Amino acid sequence: MKYPKSKLILTPAEAYPKLASFCAYQERTHNEVMEKLASFGIDEEEADDVIIKLIEDNYLNEGRFACTYASSKFRHKKWGRLKIIANLKQKGISSNCINLAMKEIEEDEYRNCVRKLAEKKWEDFEGDNILQNKQKLYFYLHQKGYEPSVIQEVTEDILN
Repeated sequence: MKYPKSKLILTPAEAYPKLASFCAYQERTHNEVMEKLASFGIDEEEADDVIIKLIEDNYLNEGRFACTYASSKFRHKKWGRLKIIANLKQKGISSNCINLAMKEIEEDEYRNCVRKLAEKKWEDFEGDNILQNKQKLYFYLHQKGYEPSVIQEVTEDILN
């Protein structure tokens, strides 16, 4: 990892309380904490020691971050599993933590959410071209990150 030039130089002991506060304010990824450590001018070896201490003191927990992130994006932004997974991978979250996070989203709640989104979007469409509207609906739900099989199932249900 290439570290940016820092404006504030701290020792690991001075950085720890700042990072503990940073992590306590909101769940963080290991990468976010590493970037913050780099901005304090702390080298990679010392940064690893600080991260280990943050994990031991339960300030930093990748699994907890993944679960919070997935739950939040699903409930507030109505994202589907595919989009959540892609974003978690982009943030450098491990596959085990991603799988744990996906278990946080209950299947019934997930299906109901897709159905409500589809019904609401379907009402917005104008014109009689059902095939074109169906395609627009598919692309909308796909862009939100829902799986093609779920989209097809929900689309068939609301059209029948």
